[in-house]
Amino acid sequence: MNICVIPARGGSKRIPRKNIKEFNGKPIIAYSIEKALRSECFGQVIVSTDDEEIANISKKYGATVPFIRPKGISDDYAGTGEVVSHAIEWLLKKDVSIDSVCCIYATAPFVTEKDIKSGLKLLNRSNADYCFTVTRYPFPVQRAIKITKENRCKMLQPDMFEKRSQDLEDIFHDAGQFYWGKPESWLENRVLFSSQSIPFVLPHYQVQDIDTMDDWRRAEYIMRLLDSDL
Repeated sequence: MNICVIPARGGSKRIPRKNIKEFNGKPIIAYSIEKALRSECFGQVIVSTDDEEIANISKKYGATVPFIRPKGISDDYAGTGEVVSHAIEWLLKKDVSIDSVCCIYATAPFVTEKDIKSGLKLLNRSNADYCFTVTRYPFPVQRAIKITKENRCKMLQPDMFEKRSQDLEDIFHDAGQFYWGKPESWLENRVLFSSQSIPFVLPHYQVQDIDTMDDWRRAEYIMRLLDSDL
């Protein structure tokens, strides 16, 4: 079966209780759980958490919480790969047969069931270790500018100044929504950002990092606009 793992620790710092904070009327983690369930891709949708309140809310919206995440992988330094691998190992000890594993972040309200399905198809058609969401940088990174210690401007790539923007190569970044992978890819800690991964490209309007309250408000406004177009 395919497994969904949603990491959701309780100790978020920049936005306290971030993973269950109300987002346009319901806990933000509910969006990830509901989209995963509606995709019909998974035999289990698991929330990996160290927090009892997060566990209870996750169950309310249809996820399973079959274990409480160990403290050793619940601090600020725990990586996503460690959390997903722990869930896989726990399931394998219970003799669960796993085909593919999808990590969906708890703060990914713009993820869609259609994209989750399409990401799985893309992974299965390829020989890749992973398939994950990316989006284009909205401005050419080749023309990036830094501010020096003297409070002056300096181009990172001065040789790109004369080039037309339409002639510059598109550059992409991680969109932070879902990460499909084979169980062995997760367990062997294979590199995510490599030639062994296949990208699933998302439009800008469907991507928003949520690390600060400014990000949070912007994401809520975007969601309301998207909902009004439905």
